[in-house]
Amino acid sequence: MKSVVIGSGFGGIAAALRLKAKNHKVTLIEKHNDLGGRARVFRKNGFTFDGGPTVITAPYLIDELFNLFNKDSKDYIKLTPLKTWYQFIFEDNSKFNYSGNEIEMEKQIEQIEKKDVDGYSRLVKFTKKIFDKGYLELADVPFDKPFTMIKQLPSLLALKSYKSVYSLVSSYIKNEKLRRMLSMHPLLVGGNPFTTTSIYGLILYLEKKWGIHYSMGGTGNIISGLEKLMNEEGIQIIKGHEVSEINTNKNNVNGIRLSDGKFIEANNVICNADPPSVYEKMIDKSNESFLFRWKKKRMDYSMGLFVYYFGTKKIYNEIEHHTIKFGNKYKEHLDDIFDNKKLNNDISYYLHRPTATDKSMAPPNHDCFYVLVPVPNNQSKIDWKIEGEKLKNLVIEKMQEHLLPNLKKNIVEDFYLTPDYFENELNTKHGSGFSIQPKFTQSAYFRFHNKSEVYNGLYFVGAGSHPGAGVPGVLSSAKVLDKIL
Repeated sequence: MKSVVIGSGFGGIAAALRLKAKNHKVTLIEKHNDLGGRARVFRKNGFTFDGGPTVITAPYLIDELFNLFNKDSKDYIKLTPLKTWYQFIFEDNSKFNYSGNEIEMEKQIEQIEKKDVDGYSRLVKFTKKIFDKGYLELADVPFDKPFTMIKQLPSLLALKSYKSVYSLVSSYIKNEKLRRMLSMHPLLVGGNPFTTTSIYGLILYLEKKWGIHYSMGGTGNIISGLEKLMNEEGIQIIKGHEVSEINTNKNNVNGIRLSDGKFIEANNVICNADPPSVYEKMIDKSNESFLFRWKKKRMDYSMGLFVYYFGTKKIYNEIEHHTIKFGNKYKEHLDDIFDNKKLNNDISYYLHRPTATDKSMAPPNHDCFYVLVPVPNNQSKIDWKIEGEKLKNLVIEKMQEHLLPNLKKNIVEDFYLTPDYFENELNTKHGSGFSIQPKFTQSAYFRFHNKSEVYNGLYFVGAGSHPGAGVPGVLSSAKVLDKIL
């Protein structure tokens, strides 16, 4: 059985390994000269910048890929649990150290709002119920038939899946600061906390179940470890070649064509590429039904991302590994990003400082960072050639004012990525950071199916397919594929 995997993000690599374990002849094709997709690595003058995911949860999903071949992940990668998961900094500059230490969590909640200690405890218990159903039971179940979804509806309704994450959190928590903090998880997978189905509240419990980890040497070291495993197991890896077309014969996929004209025959084509872009640009549309065309057209896409990478000659010891800084407005800012599609100066952002844990990410006596700012996707028609530099300067000013004194004069290396990078380099529709939004009407059966609705032999893994974005989501999508193939 010949299988071709397009794209080498976590989903594509996991799919390639799972198919190899089933004795498929596997070829993995990546348009860039390095593997990783969103998890690529950028190296500049001694600084190592992880391109994408930095929060590693559910590490057992990575271990499983090595276990398929009776190998130990610890021989390839080193994961370190973090003590403080995130430091939240609110608009009044008060701080909250979010962790797996429940005693410390409750102490800090009590200082903000005594009545919310009990609400927090009840919220955690409820998110465990969502986690047990939505993650443990359904994350790797194929949702390519309507009956599968219909069967689950009573349970999903009992778990209040019709509510948004923010609405669910608010039913337990009264303080607005705590509501923001405990409802922010959808933003990690491309969703608006005010519209994302409360099923994604399971992320809150998922973090508690296995903790938050960091890969020494950066997330890119996980990709390197998995690449080594693929080479050992005889998976053919083709880098620096883009797939221009998926070839079909009537209803069946029979191979792919590279941009240099080379044809590679395949029984199965697995796309780690963004489903809407694949259906739009890489495959014959004449086979699509009216219903499928309507489904594509009605989709809402995740926000875009502005990511500013920088290295400093000053070490900022007081900054935690992961920091989330809230702006003054929350809902209004999210409305601007997701609905109004416009930039707003009152930004919230996520600051990653890997050197808090791993000095190897920067030259001696230097610090390494990236700051991620949610922005509108390219449906906004924002001209990033103009706005990119302006936003960079705004972000530097905000960080200098609140977190990193004298930042401007201490930066020695920097660059940034905008939604244009996601659209042009990662081939995501509208330059979205996480493919389609995780709303209820775009979850499970309502997402792009892991087994194509249009062609036999065409499959999808990654952020746009079930179960969704985030490292656990895309690794689980390869487990869904495992069950289908």
